[in-house]
Amino acid sequence: MKLRKAELTMPEIALLAGTRGMLGAGIGLLLSGKLGRDQRRAAGWALVAVGALTTIPLVITVLGNHK
Repeated sequence: MKLRKAELTMPEIALLAGTRGMLGAGIGLLLSGKLGRDQRRAAGWALVAVGALTTIPLVITVLGNHK
């Protein structure tokens, strides 16, 4: 397996970290008992969706920039 090297800018790293954080927070809300069931599900799925959907273009950009 050959490793690829990708050079990322600080804004790209921040975006990747932010989307991972939103995805993790969404999963955490889905699994927690702090909110009511309907509130938890709505907030959790919204965060999961935003985290996943914003990651796709970032991954495409990073993989397209590899050298």
